Amino acid sequence: MPEIDKIIIFYKKQKRMPSYSELMSLFKYKSKNSAYKLVNKLIKQGFMGKDDSGRLIPKKLFGEIKILGTVQAGFPSPAEEELADMITLDEYLINNKDASFLLKVEGDSMVDAGIMQGDMVIVERNNSPQLGDIVIAEIDGEWTMKYYRKKGGQIFLEAANKNYPLIYPKNELKIEAIVKAVVRKYR
Repeated sequence: MPEIDKIIIFYKKQKRMPSYSELMSLFKYKSKNSAYKLVNKLIKQGFMGKDDSGRLIPKKLFGEIKILGTVQAGFPSPAEEELADMITLDEYLINNKDASFLLKVEGDSMVDAGIMQGDMVIVERNNSPQLGDIVIAEIDGEWTMKYYRKKGGQIFLEAANKNYPLIYPKNELKIEAIVKAVVRKYR
């Protein structure tokens, strides 16, 4: 579908979806109604959607990836390739697209949780964490990513690295988001 290709190129260059006016220009439409019809068609086909404020958001713009089965991480077993399903990474990793964003990890305080320097974490805005969640928090004016813990009625943050102390708030602790996934590229 050539419309999708043009929208993907726009998205990759601008790092955002086009507005209706930009769609008119992109496809040389003479009216916003034509852009509106195109958007509705692409929404019905699952390529894009709208957020709570009505802005266009990508859905299946970048396609789906095949799930071919499972792989043993223990002892080797015979491999059988079968198409189990199709899924987009967004569907797998993001529950609430409107409340989710990426952060790049700096530092080594969460290495024992498998979160390394240079990784990206997908976080979801939420200020009601469960005990044991990995949170993005502002503690006494400083931002950090740590486990959310409670002991003896007192809330504190704990690193996933024995070289870091427990952090108890002196004045204020605000939870901004909960870590939902880690993204790591090997090459």
